Amino acid sequence: MTPEMIEVRAHFQSPNPTLKEVKFADLKKATKNFSMDMRIPPTFVGRVFLAWVEQNTLAPSKERDGIAIAVKRHIPSAIWLAEKNILGQLAHPNIIKLLGYSNNENENLLVYEYMPNKSFLEFFCTETISWEIRLLIMIGVARALAYLHLKNIIHGGLEPSHILLDEDLSAKLGGFGLATNGPETHVLTEVEGRRGYMDPNYQSNGQLTLKSDIYGFGVMLLKSITGGSFFFLHENQTLVDCATGIHTNRRNVKEIIDPRLKDNYSLQSVSECFSLAVRCVSNNPADRPSSEEVLQNLEQIHALYK
Repeated sequence: MTPEMIEVRAHFQSPNPTLKEVKFADLKKATKNFSMDMRIPPTFVGRVFLAWVEQNTLAPSKERDGIAIAVKRHIPSAIWLAEKNILGQLAHPNIIKLLGYSNNENENLLVYEYMPNKSFLEFFCTETISWEIRLLIMIGVARALAYLHLKNIIHGGLEPSHILLDEDLSAKLGGFGLATNGPETHVLTEVEGRRGYMDPNYQSNGQLTLKSDIYGFGVMLLKSITGGSFFFLHENQTLVDCATGIHTNRRNVKEIIDPRLKDNYSLQSVSECFSLAVRCVSNNPADRPSSEEVLQNLEQIHALYK
């Protein structure tokens, strides 16, 4: 089934009344006719453009006179609907804020707060981030996840490109196009995104659960530790396979720590995060911790070893 054929049961709540419906013409003008000069590095779904608008009305403004926003276009209809109706209901400091939407002229657009440091994936690939900053980013994601799970919302698409960073490198979770709200909501499609972050149980039985999010979180935590360079240790082994093997065989976690960190980290802190990550990616969902337990563990690790 193609992305355009995603089926979502239409029982989502109505969008937050504070969301603004924005004219397509205004967004077209604010992005300079969706100029490539305004293009923000690509996301997995849709294209994103920087724009400047008036804060209260989202009407176009002169550059740097108003507020910066991110405008996403070329979004499949069901993903647009899920983001508008689920993300539009959420308010949390570690979740990206949806400001408005447009579906004029047969095109779906969404308007978000602008994140100057782009995504965790982009930043991670181009910058050397300290271990403490990496840990704080993952704590921010865990806080967002605990908030969602308290509301019985499954994100369904956790991966670094959906972790956005503000000017202080605080994490904000985005990418809600695959989110499901409650047990009666189903996304009947091939899950988009990187298979490496998807719960293998979903791939085998098509069931997304809260523990599916925990699996994706665990892979991201492993990536934070390894720097992404340690994806294959042996032929046909994934990062999860290799990490699980190291943990099972009680080998030294130092052999997989991102070399860019040099020795500027607490080995005990990294080791405890590694053990937590391995629990998160357990093949048996029942063995994975809850999002609340993940958050508590990470906050304790940060408090003890910062």
